[in-house]
This record gives sequence, structure tokens and C-alpha cells, in this order.
Amino acid sequence: MKLTLRVWRQKNADAEGAMSTYEVDGISKDMSFLEMLDTLNEELILKGEDPVAFDHDCREGICGACSLVINGDAHGPERTTTCQLHMRSFEDGDTIDIEPWRAAAFPVVKDLVVDRSAFDRIIQAGGYITAPTGAAPEAHSTPVPKADADYSFEHAECIGCGACVAACPNGAAMLFTSAKINHLNVLPQGAPERETRVLDMVAQMDEEGFGGCTLTGECATACPKGIPLFSITGMNKEWLRANRKVSR
Repeated sequence: MKLTLRVWRQKNADAEGAMSTYEVDGISKDMSFLEMLDTLNEELILKGEDPVAFDHDCREGICGACSLVINGDAHGPERTTTCQLHMRSFEDGDTIDIEPWRAAAFPVVKDLVVDRSAFDRIIQAGGYITAPTGAAPEAHSTPVPKADADYSFEHAECIGCGACVAACPNGAAMLFTSAKINHLNVLPQGAPERETRVLDMVAQMDEEGFGGCTLTGECATACPKGIPLFSITGMNKEWLRANRKVSR
């Protein structure tokens, strides 16, 4: 396939960015989107030009490092991570716009790379459990109802890629934060910090400058792991419960 790529180029966080146009040829439909970008970068390096910087790591849809807005959609036209998006989703002769996540809390580092350390600070605020030192406890010493286990696992699938923020018209991080809160709060192991976890993580999320949630649902639509929109409702209930308990 021969493609026209319009790629966001920005030298650093302080520089002004702009879309640059490149032509790539000989692209196989079996290539992943990142392999296509690798091909572009090889050509740029051979020409003595600066390659396009973009985040990636496992390239298996697990780590959440890859983060591109492709033709206006977070991760592209398929509900998957950018690394698992293949060029068969495009046609010969297509023009593809490639941009970084767009959110005030995700400043651009260079080109398509953004700083997502705001997510790390939200996790640091309460995304953990109290664990006594020593040998691992017996697996069946703390029974967990299946419904609770399923609910926890569903939310634990979040890989922290940030597509929810990029897709949200408000730049909200409610889906990410709710997934990290709900997957721990429903388990007995997460009970000791249940109230402080939700209050501290939501407070940190607000401090990071993410937008407010208006439940448009774009976040859940873009999420490559299918975190449901009702996750936000669950977190809101947890927050109200914790706030009432602390206020007594």
C-alpha cells in the first residue's frame, strides 16, 4: 500500500508543533500500525532526518504504552490498542492523520509522546492495599464471592493507556480512576483503605487538572479493554459513601 501520513511533529513541550506530511510505500496489510511507523522512521533516518518519536513497549496490547490519535480516534478505527491495530484496517492511497493524546494533563514531550505521569500520581494516592510482610497467605483463607471477583477482574483489565482521556471531549480521567478504585474496593483485601482510597484518588485526579465528567460515554467507547461506563457510577457511589462516613 502507498499511504500519505500527516504526523504531528513537536521538538519539545515548549516548542510549537505542526502537522508534517510524509509518503510511505510498500506497506503490507499484515503490518501493525507501529511497524508502519517503524518503516517511516527507517526512511527518515536514511535521509538524515529526525525520526518520529512515539511511545511503545510490549507491542502486545498489554502495557498501555502506545498512545496515538489516528484519524481523530484514540487508538484508531478498531477497538484495540495502537500496537494491535493492523494496516488491513486502511486502504491503499489513504491519508492518515496521526496525533498525540490531547489533554491538558498529558503535556507533549516530543512529537507523539506525552507525559502520562498524572496517572502514576493518582495510583500513588491510593491504588494499593495493606499487605502484611511474611509468607504469602493461603489462597482460600479469604473467600471472595464470584460476583465480586468478576467485578474486580473486569475493572482490573484497565492498562492505563489514557485513551479514555484522549477520547473525552472534557479530557476527564473518570473511567481510569474508577477502574483503579473499583477493582480494589470490592475485595476484602482492599477494605482497610476503602474510604481513604476513593477520596484521595479522586482528589488527586482533580488536582492533576483533568476535566469534569459529563457521562458522554466516549471514554468507554474508546477503551481497548472494554471498561464499562457504569464503572464511573460505581466510583461515585463509593465517593458519596466515603464522604458521608468521614463527615460524621
